[in-house]
Amino acid sequence: MKLLLTIDLPQQADWLLPKPWAAALLAALQQTLALEYPTPGTEPEQDQLPAWLRGCEVSLLLTDNPAIHRLNSSFRGVDRPTDVLSFPQYQAGEAVQPHSSLGDIVISLPKMAAQAAEFGHSQKRELCFLFVHGLLHLLGYDHELSAAEERRQFARQDEVLAALGVNR
Repeated sequence: MKLLLTIDLPQQADWLLPKPWAAALLAALQQTLALEYPTPGTEPEQDQLPAWLRGCEVSLLLTDNPAIHRLNSSFRGVDRPTDVLSFPQYQAGEAVQPHSSLGDIVISLPKMAAQAAEFGHSQKRELCFLFVHGLLHLLGYDHELSAAEERRQFARQDEVLAALGVNR
């Protein structure tokens, strides 16, 4: 499983992702996929992904508010910055092909930092939450479809974060 990370912060060109955050993002990716695609007869664990899924990749762009605003406006018709956007490679229910890209996730670091302060938890926790939220969209979840789908997606998010020990 590959996580392709790009950081595009024109106003903070020297910003680096702290190593514990990078490790947490990779663990979140692996844990989410292990829960979604469990190996039969085993408990979901990060290192037990099906062989066909191990060669897949997810692209993550960490950016600023102006960049995510442009994307939000262009792709969703919403004229404001947001915290996370997802661009799935596959439609809901479509079989994921081995060694392929699951899609792209874009996170606004300024929005992430503001939300972490607002909710009173760490930026690492908020970044992991946004990443898992976006990843679930790549896997076909859509909390905007119905109250039941919202409960399903949010329950999975909570399950992943709890398994990682990334709590509020």
